[in-house]
Amino acid sequence: MTENETLALNHHMYTYKSSDSIYLKNIMIERGWINTEPEIIKLLENGYEAFEQNTVKRIMRETPEKVFFNYCPNCNKLARTPQAKQCRYCGYSWHHLTVAQFKLNNVFQLTGRNFFLIGQIAEGKIKEGQRIDLRILGLNKKPKIQSIEFALTRQDGKAWEDIALAINELTTEDQEYLKSIMPVRNPIDIIMV
Repeated sequence: MTENETLALNHHMYTYKSSDSIYLKNIMIERGWINTEPEIIKLLENGYEAFEQNTVKRIMRETPEKVFFNYCPNCNKLARTPQAKQCRYCGYSWHHLTVAQFKLNNVFQLTGRNFFLIGQIAEGKIKEGQRIDLRILGLNKKPKIQSIEFALTRQDGKAWEDIALAINELTTEDQEYLKSIMPVRNPIDIIMV
């Protein structure tokens, strides 16, 4: 969401919460939680549902590659959550497609070499040729693992070896995006080809 869309969302939420109390509404206005700028108010002029739809349309128009819809591979219907691996409609389970999970801590690019994802194997076995499912991170991509290497990591006077997964299918923009969200809290899936 843009900064103005976030302000409009907060305006709507706090206006709704304080609708029964003038005292509470005045406090929220003083703290800047309820916005009085015409540009922000205008985003909500056709109602909250129209605001939501306009925001979704803008996001889908400007960055469709960063929107992840988790569809069932069997019936192609939308799964309940981005992490779901069992369809609520046909009952199909795609847990078996995930062969490992990787705890992603960092990324880097060596000049003239692949882009590397650095971290630890949380579970399973990772092999070259498998794919890394980056959709849960906001990139609608599943790049192939080109090579697996060790990466010496140093922090606070301690050193340890991490696993470095080399990939080469991401754009510079994708790489910068991944750098901006490090470290990732939840492990990402490594899937069969």
